Amino acid sequence: MLGSMVGLVLFLWGLGSLIALAPEPIGPAAKEFADGARVTVWLTLIAGLAGIVIGVVAGLGKLSSFLPLRWLCDFYVWLIRGTPLLLQILFVWLVLPDVLPDSVKPSDFACAAIALAVNIGAYNTECVRGGILAVPHGQVEAARALGLSPLQTFMDIVLPQSMRVALPALANNLASLVKDTSLAYAISVSELTMIGSRVQASSYKPIPVFLTTAIIYLILTTAFTTLTSALETKLDAGRKR
Repeated sequence: MLGSMVGLVLFLWGLGSLIALAPEPIGPAAKEFADGARVTVWLTLIAGLAGIVIGVVAGLGKLSSFLPLRWLCDFYVWLIRGTPLLLQILFVWLVLPDVLPDSVKPSDFACAAIALAVNIGAYNTECVRGGILAVPHGQVEAARALGLSPLQTFMDIVLPQSMRVALPALANNLASLVKDTSLAYAISVSELTMIGSRVQASSYKPIPVFLTTAIIYLILTTAFTTLTSALETKLDAGRKR
């Protein structure tokens, strides 16, 4: 885990110098590619962390005995999973400035991060719900017999085990999120795909530009999947019961 994080930081830190060694049109645009990769990573981290929180809250809501809450969470998952992510990003970008006060002007980056977090949160919801259902109910009954409160039972017994079960699916969602950040290009966020498109438009050399963009995405995705794989090993995810 530490090696993956250090490797990602070192890669982002030295990316500009590394790309600068490439021939035209890649080398002269090294700083732009490096900045775009950093924006992609920030979008992934912010939306990914917020998506986990949304997934846990909505996952609990889908298991709630309070019917209106369960229906609301069901509707949220149905709506987000049934509509394109690009449409969601455009919707947030166009609607959010109108519903917020005039003194609050969300940036394009903020709109993209919100839309990505809401989207991945819907997919995380089903992962978390499945993980919670996988915890044997006998452990919950045993915790209550020992005098643990419902909150203590959830935080100490249910949540750790459910996250271990849900982690492989959550890791897959995170890997997909790295690539989904490219859709922020539609609202002019200067992430990696936007930078590649600009360099291609000015150089008229699509093959080296998009090949470089794809390699950077591969490295970023590999770093995140290596990190989550190390976390799975640490938590012994997938262990046979």
